[in-house]
Order: sequence, then structure tokens, then C-alpha cells
Amino acid sequence: MARKPESPPMSKSPPKSPAPGPSVDHDAIRALAKLLDETGLTEIAIEQDGASIRVARHAAPVATRPRGAEMPVAVPTATPAAAAVDPTQHPGVVVSPMVGTAYRASEPGARPFVEVGTQVKTGDTLLIIEAMKTMNQIPSPRSGTVIQILVEDGQPVEYGEPLLIIE
Repeated sequence: MARKPESPPMSKSPPKSPAPGPSVDHDAIRALAKLLDETGLTEIAIEQDGASIRVARHAAPVATRPRGAEMPVAVPTATPAAAAVDPTQHPGVVVSPMVGTAYRASEPGARPFVEVGTQVKTGDTLLIIEAMKTMNQIPSPRSGTVIQILVEDGQPVEYGEPLLIIE
């Protein structure tokens, strides 16, 4: 009778459990998120001892942002009635067509292009966004009255970020 080949001896070590994922340094993530708030950056990454952490903030509409994600709230410069308007849901919102730095005037110390209550016509310059050392005038897409300005002079802006509201 033929003998069955013997199986290799089983090791006496305990069965391996799946390798645990890398540990998460929650304090470092909180510190980086706080640094994003303080500096106005949209993304920051560090690498130390072979581990890396990347924290990014995207200009997504407030309604789609997951609970717990915090974004700085722009202080509205309009009347209390206009302050209650959700800029992402308003039909007259003007959004940034690019990433850059928003300037409300043509040069430092100059009068702003528009202020709350300014009547604008289609094509009027609302503000300037500097992107890659180029000054881009942002024209009004419609005629109406500026009821809320959502950016400060010199503030970094993201693509699709609400800039102001025209009614």
C-alpha cells in the first residue's frame, strides 16, 4: 500500500493576524488643521520618520461637507436680512473661476470695485483674482445689486468658492 506524502511540519507559532494599519497621530492632524485655519492655506503635508500626514481643505459646498469638517465662516458685510442667505444656495452667487488671491480693488489703498449696495451691470469688474502672477478681472455675470461680499481683500480663494452675491 502506498503511503501518503507527509505534510511539512506545522510551525508552533500562533497564527498571524492581519497587520495592523499605521497608527494615526490625531494630535498632529489637529495641529496641522489648526495651522491651515491660521494661515489660510488649503493643504499642508509633513513627513517624519517615514510616516507622512497630509491635511487638505476643499471648497466644497457647505451642504455636501461631512459633519465635523470645519471651515472658517466669512463674516458677511451686509444687512442682517442678507446675512441669513446661504451663499452656496443663492441663485445670484458669483463663484471663483480659478484658484488665486482675491483683491477687491485695483491696487492697495484704492477704492474697491464694488461694495454692498453697489448697482452693477453685466460685465462690470467685481474684483481681481491674481493667479500665477497674472491679474484676472472677474466680470459681473448679471446686472443687479451686490447684497453680500464673501471674501476679504488679499484672501486666497479656491475654484468654485463663493465670492459675492448679486440680486
